[in-house]
Amino acid sequence: MKATIKTSLKALGLTAALMGATSVSYADMGVKASDQSVSGGTVSADMISAESNGWMVVHRTDASMKPGPVVGYAPIKKGDNQDVTAILTEPVKPGDMLMLMVHGEAGGMKTGVFEYTLGAKEDGPVKPDGKLVMHVIKAM
Repeated sequence: MKATIKTSLKALGLTAALMGATSVSYADMGVKASDQSVSGGTVSADMISAESNGWMVVHRTDASMKPGPVVGYAPIKKGDNQDVTAILTEPVKPGDMLMLMVHGEAGGMKTGVFEYTLGAKEDGPVKPDGKLVMHVIKAM
């Protein structure tokens, strides 16, 4: 009996350690990406860390650094996501600035369906401490 309890406690400890390894807090959230060619009709983030399932959303932006219209999106999972690629839904020219932003999967009518429109709350931007989780790149 003691051996079984000890083994069970070890298994629980291992499970907790593994769960902790994939857990991401608001403080750890982020987007890493580089300026890149969009000639193939896609844009990618090298790494996205997210607190929950959601979306990498590609917004047009400019020197004002305000998110503009959505030009692509891709699903992301809770935890660390590598090489996340979104198909662009409209032409993007070299020199255009793109904001790769983390959006949640909340408030919409269907899970797994991207329902955000600019300014809406459905599947909207994640804002820990009121700040967007995003990275701006330049299309090449």
